[in-house]
Amino acid sequence: MSKEPRQVLESVFAFPPNRETLGGTAYLIVENDGNILVDCPPWTDHTKLFLREQGGVDWFIFTHRQGISQHVRQIQETFTCQLVIQEQEAYLLPNLKVTTFSDREEITPHCLLIWTPGFSPGSSCLYYQAWGGVLFTGRHILPNQHGQPVPLRTAKTFHWPRQIASVQCLLDQFTQDTLQFICPGANTGFLRGQGRIQGAYEALNQLDMEGLRYVEAGL
Repeated sequence: MSKEPRQVLESVFAFPPNRETLGGTAYLIVENDGNILVDCPPWTDHTKLFLREQGGVDWFIFTHRQGISQHVRQIQETFTCQLVIQEQEAYLLPNLKVTTFSDREEITPHCLLIWTPGFSPGSSCLYYQAWGGVLFTGRHILPNQHGQPVPLRTAKTFHWPRQIASVQCLLDQFTQDTLQFICPGANTGFLRGQGRIQGAYEALNQLDMEGLRYVEAGL
């Protein structure tokens, strides 16, 4: 039996981890200006029905290369949605009509895509202004075993120093008042049922940025 998408904020739903995206967590933002699907959820009849019940999908956003599954075309054809991805990873969606961006792309008046390279060349985060500021971080920033948001260096990391620099760039453009929550694209089991990370800016601001540069890659 399929697990239900979980409501993590009043207008944000998290899907069950998707095996096709290495356990990635996709999200749906239900917006008056149009619904936004962040990365690929498990593509089942259950998912399709849920998305229809919420009003469909207007924009389909990819935060990193591992958030792409083999069902992108089916999802796009089902909902006639616009695909949006950072320009360096658009080649991963061949023969599909996509919208690319370089540094930033405003999706709606309340949602902004920000290029945060490091985990992958086209890694990006989606910032949602509601609820004091919500950042959908893909695999750029993930919860560790204690549920704290950190950049995690793995064997698949593209460029670790750039990833650290991208975290600092986020800190430079947000404040405690504009970044309250993080919705990570994986490791959501470490959130112990919370579904999102609260106090996001304070937690990121406590990171030892210089020390992180010397972290060894893990598996």
